[in-house]
Amino acid sequence: MPKAGARHPRDRILVAAVRRLSSDPRASIGEIADSAGMSRATLYRYFPSRSELLAALELEPDPDMSERILVAAAELVGRDGLRNLAMDELAARAGVSRASVYRLFPGKPALFSALIRRFSPFEAVERTLAELADRPPEEVLPAVARAAALALEPRIGIARSLLFEVTSGAPEAMEGAAPVLRRMIEAIGGYLAGQVARGRLRPMHPLIAAQAFIGPVFFHVLTRPIVKRIAQFEMPLEAAVTELAEATVRGLVIDQAREAAR
Repeated sequence: MPKAGARHPRDRILVAAVRRLSSDPRASIGEIADSAGMSRATLYRYFPSRSELLAALELEPDPDMSERILVAAAELVGRDGLRNLAMDELAARAGVSRASVYRLFPGKPALFSALIRRFSPFEAVERTLAELADRPPEEVLPAVARAAALALEPRIGIARSLLFEVTSGAPEAMEGAAPVLRRMIEAIGGYLAGQVARGRLRPMHPLIAAQAFIGPVFFHVLTRPIVKRIAQFEMPLEAAVTELAEATVRGLVIDQAREAAR
């Protein structure tokens, strides 16, 4: 493998490709060239195609590789925990080389971060918030709750495993999860803080408001299979989380009529 201080253009390309593909396995030739500080034309003089560049890095040009690794990792983390995850077994189960695993996910924190992004509802929540950012909480929070629940329910087993890893305080899990969790808290907390500033929500710390909203929805989805068996609870998922979100909204939203009467 090339050394980090290499100056030959070919070596610069390989170093940049390793770094870029570690964070984004689908990075384009143009993006890799930018990372190497050269034009695409220069890169193509040394590697006429993306496949040849990947071959030089001993990476299979397989768009499904990352997904196979993450699916296998989710199964193994659920079985053994992140701490006991064996990279050799992960590679064998995903049908890739150990080197490919490390080039796509250079270490357990990077792998766990990718698992959180892939199997949590965070992307659905962020997308919904972005689409409805200017709308009032009575509209936004139920929509976010539905998006989160629908994304989470099919992955509930994996979500439990990931939640256990994070709440156990395992260093590698915390390191991997922290950037994703921080981004999610900032997205929801930022929206809620903005609504407080506009006088729509009661003044309170945005983190507390976010927990008041997220907690009931997440708890409902996590316990839904158990409650369904024990109490024969049959309310449709979207209806249940909408009701929970609306109850939270009633507690957070300022009653303008009551405030005016004071």
